[in-house]
Amino acid sequence: MYKHLLVPIDGSATSLGLIDQALAYARATQAHLSFFHACRDLAATGSGAMLLAADPVAYATSAQAPGHALLAKAEAAARAEGLPCDSTLVISDQVADAILEAAERLGCDLVFAASRGRKGFATALSGSVTRQLIEAAQLPVLVTCIDARERLTARYRALSLIRDEHRSLAAVLHGLEHLAQTWRADGPAPDFRLLGAMLFYVEQFPERLHHPKEETQIFARLQARTSQFDTLLQELRAQHRAGGEALRELQAGLIAFERATPGAGERFFEQAQRFIVGQWQHMGVEERLILPAAATQLSDEDWQRIAEAFEGHADPRFRREAGASFEQLFARIAQVAGEAVTTST
Repeated sequence: MYKHLLVPIDGSATSLGLIDQALAYARATQAHLSFFHACRDLAATGSGAMLLAADPVAYATSAQAPGHALLAKAEAAARAEGLPCDSTLVISDQVADAILEAAERLGCDLVFAASRGRKGFATALSGSVTRQLIEAAQLPVLVTCIDARERLTARYRALSLIRDEHRSLAAVLHGLEHLAQTWRADGPAPDFRLLGAMLFYVEQFPERLHHPKEETQIFARLQARTSQFDTLLQELRAQHRAGGEALRELQAGLIAFERATPGAGERFFEQAQRFIVGQWQHMGVEERLILPAAATQLSDEDWQRIAEAFEGHADPRFRREAGASFEQLFARIAQVAGEAVTTST
């Protein structure tokens, strides 16, 4: 039985499906998951080389931040399942070689890879990274077939979006939790800009956008179909309101902390820890109970409306004019938080 999986991801629809299948495999075998992402070598391009020479920090952000964001969400999904995990990011244009080098360095006993398409398996592998892995690997490669071209159902689209948004929030909470656990009152001041960015993300994304859509699209439709979850849904709505109040307290606490108010640092991180635990428990109930119930109770028409709502809501990550800046914010949070975790462990 394989106990340490290397799971290469690239952010495509195929790799998103791969994460779900790797999680299912690891749940069954209690395997350790090592997520892997290879960033393209921007320095090998003319514009990338100029950016590297002019501003190395901006270059590092452009090259690596999106990869950190992908890995952060993958790790969040594994942690939600209670599965041991880690992640590795490298800069390389030779993806297959980089995967195999990472597998050897980390002591993995299986590469968990993906191939597009159930139709024509050999054709799907032709010229792909997966094919290169199979040809060169000295350890087993498990290829799971995922048809990225297949027309997705509205239910699948909607549930994928909701779970992906949960993973984004979970990744930010993990970074906040790490800062809370490592900060000491007699140590250096934390990165207040990073803390502020994390709270801004939580305010703009789950509090103003994600939670209202859950209530109007998931909770209300589920209650219209069955009364079985009325009490639980009422509790979840109350938790949304309580979470908003706790966030405002955190924002005020951060201001006091940055102003060096006596005892403000301890109070801020105590508040943060309570907020994080509450958010984790809340998302856990939704993922374990509400979303599976909705999957069985709601109609195809319901799911079409839900998918349209989540695909078209005013989340700045997805709006054309603001999407880039908000996506970069999340990517930068994931990168800095990930680097802090790696440095301290």
